Amino acid sequence: MWDQRGEVATYVSSADGLRASTWADIIRGHWGIENRNHYVRDVSCNEDRSRIRDNPGIMVRARSFALNIIRHNGLTNVAKALWNGALNLDYILAYKAI
Repeated sequence: MWDQRGEVATYVSSADGLRASTWADIIRGHWGIENRNHYVRDVSCNEDRSRIRDNPGIMVRARSFALNIIRHNGLTNVAKALWNGALNLDYILAYKAI
């Protein structure tokens, strides 16, 4: 009952001399940033639903700081780390310094 479908994306660049497999790695690396950073911000931090209108950059930097600390400490489940940190301050204080 599931129909497989595909998507075609076209990338244009003035650089030459790279093989197609190299370009594929570069493009996949870029999408890795989207999946690791922006998706986590949207889902775990609810950044898209934020109602802050005055100086939203302050909260953006605070979220970035929190995500950097979580990633530096080797945690992969950001939502769980944020939840545990909200429940217990000792959990946050146990993080290694950057």
